[in-house]
Amino acid sequence: MVGRRARCAHSATGTCESVRETPYRDVPNGRPRPRPYPLHDDSATHCPSLCAIRSTLACRTAITAPRSAPEARPIVRLQFELARLAFRRHLAYRAAALAGLATNFFFGLLRAAVMVALYGTREQMQGISLEGAITFTGLSQAVIGPLALFSWFEVTRAVYSGEIAADLLKPMGYYSSWLARDAGRAGAAFVWRSATILLAYVLMFRWIAPPGANFVTPADATAWLAVLLAALLAWWISFSWRFLANVAAFWTPDAQGIVRLAFIFSWFASGFIMPLRFYPDWVVRLCMLTPFPHTVNTVVEIYLGLLDGPAMLAALASQLAWGVALTAACMLALRAGVRRLVILGG
Repeated sequence: MVGRRARCAHSATGTCESVRETPYRDVPNGRPRPRPYPLHDDSATHCPSLCAIRSTLACRTAITAPRSAPEARPIVRLQFELARLAFRRHLAYRAAALAGLATNFFFGLLRAAVMVALYGTREQMQGISLEGAITFTGLSQAVIGPLALFSWFEVTRAVYSGEIAADLLKPMGYYSSWLARDAGRAGAAFVWRSATILLAYVLMFRWIAPPGANFVTPADATAWLAVLLAALLAWWISFSWRFLANVAAFWTPDAQGIVRLAFIFSWFASGFIMPLRFYPDWVVRLCMLTPFPHTVNTVVEIYLGLLDGPAMLAALASQLAWGVALTAACMLALRAGVRRLVILGG
């Protein structure tokens, strides 16, 4: 009995790493004929088609099978590195950042002029003074970059381009990896745009506001700490609802329309266009049923001193509750979407 070596397209030399001799079978006419299928075991793979099938099954199993819980320290370090790299990458786009800064500041001046005309001779409306209203325009323009109020389609693009297949194989959760990357993006946006806009408002407030008006700042260190905590929770809520809206890409061939509709609704419900205190009471009640007011309106009202004491603590608790609820919704939607993506062969 003689033998031959089985070849496979998955090896650089055309031969599987664990190659074995494939025996011939003698036939009555004396001519050797190979077996229809080579003998194999768990340690040998010989057929190109069989290799491809096993490779595909292994990839799908790695995506869908539950992973063992990794150690906390390497995951935290990996998230930190993702955030740091995203921060450096977005800092590199200086021309785009300066263009966005100029645009934000220009429209901030227009909104401040609208507020001055709206107030007229009145000193305050709904508990907000004219100084506070002009400061509101600066704050709302400053949060555009960190909260990505106008557009964010990163997950949608990853699903449609197929990049999600590689991301799902990485040693960390898909939601947490995008959370880390968005943290770096938000940090770069704060440096390039938010801090600069607020500084410009402080320096030019005497020309923006009527004589004698001053830019409003928190009263003490406790208020500043509350503003910082509210801003972090607002970014968490903003990222979670943006991620949840992008997950619609698993079920639709073009989810950008759905995401854009969510963004447009958020401009009004978050208090970005106008403070929610200027809306009718029934509109405010409807808006409070959504997470959007906890992204802009809560931060602004704590900064202006409109919320303090128990009211401020209740607002922070509501932000935390919305953040947890949206994160859970993102995880459930992502799990259902990935299962559907695998079923469709993605």
